[in-house]
Amino acid sequence: QVQLVESGGGLVQPGGSLRLSCAASGMIFSTYTMGWYRQAPGKQRELVAAIISGGSTNYADSVKGRFLISRDNVKNTMDLQMNSLKPEDTAVYYCFYRQYWGQGTQVTVSS
Repeated sequence: QVQLVESGGGLVQPGGSLRLSCAASGMIFSTYTMGWYRQAPGKQRELVAAIISGGSTNYADSVKGRFLISRDNVKNTMDLQMNSLKPEDTAVYYCFYRQYWGQGTQVTVSS
């Protein structure tokens, strides 16, 4: 069984930064992809960023150049550094690993 726990969400002004963290426990293998999705009210869940075996990363076009995903395969943690935040980044952010999901953490970007 795998458990994922997110932390680091909150309220931030436009242009600000937040760092989300995901702590994984259970059978975690670095060969599998981990990443972040988000879901805004009334919208479908979308992939924000993912990191795969070997450290390759993928980002949604909307966050390229602003967000940075990183992973520590020893500690089984994953972070998402979010910079230059915009109101449209407001959403619940979910950590995922294979078919497992965290409970989500709210990010609100508002003045």
